[in-house]
Amino acid sequence: MSEVVIQAEPRTVFGKGAARKVRREHKVPAVLYGHGTDPRHLSLPGHELLLALRTPNVLIRLQGAVNELALPKGVQRDPIKGFLEHVDLLLVKRGEKVTVDIPVTVVGEVADGLLDQQLVSVSVEAEATHIPTGVEVDVEGLEVGAQITAGDLKLPKGATLVADPETLVLHVSAPPTAEPEPEAAEAEAAAAPEGETAPEAAE
Repeated sequence: MSEVVIQAEPRTVFGKGAARKVRREHKVPAVLYGHGTDPRHLSLPGHELLLALRTPNVLIRLQGAVNELALPKGVQRDPIKGFLEHVDLLLVKRGEKVTVDIPVTVVGEVADGLLDQQLVSVSVEAEATHIPTGVEVDVEGLEVGAQITAGDLKLPKGATLVADPETLVLHVSAPPTAEPEPEAAEAEAAAAPEGETAPEAAE
């Protein structure tokens, strides 16, 4: 995984008013914590941070006020406009293992039936500087009744499953049986020979 370099500035004034002032300057309030250190309050450039967060589990190299590696662990957005309001960052070190959720992507087409994906991400443990971007599941040719659990996933090298291996990721179910329209049933009954009853109307 590549690192994204972001310049960090110290943040010494707190509260809603101070946070709004930071955002008016097109920056995002952030807190860096982890490894038993005191939380460090920062402000980060909004545009660069927004671009970085498009990558799941992006590794951020902070420079300036601090020089550390961090993973986003909590992102708050405005519920209406969607802009970044606040970000929590977890301090990480090279070589250490971290637990993250990576996206599950389906490829291929099932042979028949309907594909029902129950799990869109799965928890794995991986080295902080080598977090996989996701895991693919090939469903090509799967038939009705087939299912794939978390334990069936072929995880990228260096990643270890943390989720329960019995957790259902996806399965293939039979398509629903179409019920005859009322008008069709009435037409069939009317078309039946005199003295006979259409099968649908029989007791």
